[in-house]
Amino acid sequence: MSSLNKFILAVITTNPKKVPSGAAVFHCDDTKEMEQITANLEAILDGIAHSLTDEMYVIVKH
Repeated sequence: MSSLNKFILAVITTNPKKVPSGAAVFHCDDTKEMEQITANLEAILDGIAHSLTDEMYVIVKH
């Protein structure tokens, strides 16, 4: 059985200009929406959310 380890599952941002390519990206209108989407995706994807900047979160699988 294979599994994903240390993998970026999603990027959530209010600034799409700073998003890396190759990941699922969720663009949000403001910080409140970004935090809500991040919390929901963290639970759905069974990952851990990390804030990289005030404008960007990543959800990773450890």
